[in-house]
Amino acid sequence: MIQKKKKIIIVKTETPAKEGTAAFLNPEEMNTLNRLVLMSRYVVEGNLVGAHRSPLRGHSSEFADHKAYGIGDDPKHIDWKVLGRTDKYYVKRFEDETNLRVYIALDRSHSMGYGSDKITKYEYACHLAAAIGYVTIKARDSVGLYLHSDKIDLAMDARNSFNHLNNMLKRVQGFEPESTTNIAEALHQIAGSVRHRALIIIISDLLGDETAITQALAHFRKRNHDVIVLQVLDPMEIDLAFKSPGDFEDLETNERVSVNPRQLRKSYNEVFGQFIDQYRKSCAEMKIDYRIALTNKPCDDFIRTYMTERQRLSR
Repeated sequence: MIQKKKKIIIVKTETPAKEGTAAFLNPEEMNTLNRLVLMSRYVVEGNLVGAHRSPLRGHSSEFADHKAYGIGDDPKHIDWKVLGRTDKYYVKRFEDETNLRVYIALDRSHSMGYGSDKITKYEYACHLAAAIGYVTIKARDSVGLYLHSDKIDLAMDARNSFNHLNNMLKRVQGFEPESTTNIAEALHQIAGSVRHRALIIIISDLLGDETAITQALAHFRKRNHDVIVLQVLDPMEIDLAFKSPGDFEDLETNERVSVNPRQLRKSYNEVFGQFIDQYRKSCAEMKIDYRIALTNKPCDDFIRTYMTERQRLSR
């Protein structure tokens, strides 16, 4: 008797690449972010019922102030206690509660492509954007995006849905760091595009003309936006901790210089420290939240620590 051998065919299947929110946040990170709320420190303008103060006056929610009674005012809002004390008619005005519009300005210029270890600044910045977007949508607020290099490459209006967030992050996946930096010009364009008061979150390494970039940040504050600046940096950019001499290449100009890091480190740290201090001081003067986000720190830990602190300060 002849026994036939069975041929076993093994079909290898590739795991589909993750897209959208799943590409940037895992379930454990989402669970951590579920308990967070992004608070605005100033009044905002929205179109849903939320937890943030609105500059618009209504007849619900928290008392705001009094207004002299006039033609067209509803008599039921007359404050009878004030009438009894002053013998004058005043009506109560209230602050409506509103949702928050959050716009993320994400830098994808070539310098954001640098990474000394496993993750580039741009990849880290995308994770930050995803985490902020997730927290925003969970709180029933709206999130929008401006992706830019030396100009605005992608603009998405603020909406309140996980489907919108997912589509937004899918679009981000289609871009890589490229082009030269003109952060200031791009930020001025964004400031001119956001018509209603909002929370603007700028995620960038801020490598450029510090004076011009600071003026662009002032443009947002002049338009009454709440502003957060997250400066994404690689640890090696902070202290130039390279051990061996080598060639350093500018990712945007392709200029190369030969450097011995040990000899240069002291003067480099002084100059880079002044660079950071200028942003820190300018942001403090404009009442802008400024934080450094290092790429070797877990993204969800950074977001949790910062948002917890901001929520405490916003009370």
